[in-house]
Amino acid sequence: MDLGASGNDSCVTTFVLLGLTETPALRPILFGIFLLAYVATVGGNASILAAIFIEPKLHTPMYFFLGNLSVLDVGCISVTVPAMLKHFLSNDRHIAYGACLSQLFFFHLLAGTDCFLLTVMAYDRYVAICHPLTYSTHMSWSIQKASVCLSCVFSFSNALTQTVALSTLKFCGPNTINHFYCDLPQLFQLSCSSIHLNEQLLFVAAAFMGVVPLVLISVSYGHVAAAVLRIRSAEGRKKAFSTCSSHLTVVGIFYGTGVFSYMRLGSVEASDKDKGIGILNTVISPMLNPLIYSLRNPDVQGALRKVLTGR
Repeated sequence: MDLGASGNDSCVTTFVLLGLTETPALRPILFGIFLLAYVATVGGNASILAAIFIEPKLHTPMYFFLGNLSVLDVGCISVTVPAMLKHFLSNDRHIAYGACLSQLFFFHLLAGTDCFLLTVMAYDRYVAICHPLTYSTHMSWSIQKASVCLSCVFSFSNALTQTVALSTLKFCGPNTINHFYCDLPQLFQLSCSSIHLNEQLLFVAAAFMGVVPLVLISVSYGHVAAAVLRIRSAEGRKKAFSTCSSHLTVVGIFYGTGVFSYMRLGSVEASDKDKGIGILNTVISPMLNPLIYSLRNPDVQGALRKVLTGR
């Protein structure tokens, strides 16, 4: 354990990330798996961005938001996986106190922006299907930019608040984190000072960035479902629902893993389960998003073919 004085009166200057396994024989295998996952995620999301950029049909608000979501996905996996790959190749699993807080800040910044952006995308589908005549007004270029900027500002405020509040805690004993990246629940368990304020801040953040967006998404899709069911032709209903199914799938994965990650604060025995949930949230979800959005979308598929074949 590395102890010493630090700027926030904390004794611990480094943490030890246990990672996914302590079995040396499994590390090269896991390194290969997660390296492939990282390359696939970066490549898949970069392809989506290139497709949106070169295909005029995709120059719409929905794909503008999807492009931003791809950037967030690459950022989210880049915050956690490269450090994990490094630990697979080395016996040194230490992470400096400052690096741990930086990882925490950027993870919550990107994940929080994801929350708000998914809400904006649900509103976009609501306006497109329920108010098509005023769609261009409600989703003008200035509103699109403002929506993304506000999402970043709100998320930045939350990430900064959580990080600063955590930096006031004292860590004077165990410094082993049973996870593969630094996150609030695991760090709360190691604190030797009161975490009451931190838990209250996390509760407020969960309500503001989790519950409220989820309610708004549900209300938006409730109106969408009612509007679609009024369409007389089966083909029309199928087409309308197909534009929303990809987004709903991503929302389900994102919020499902997020709820399980933070609903069991202080539960030591849940740490191993949290690793699996963390993999879903930080690796699997960003990797699947390009596939989900292109699977049943002929416009995206056509644009991707242009990108991949160079035509």
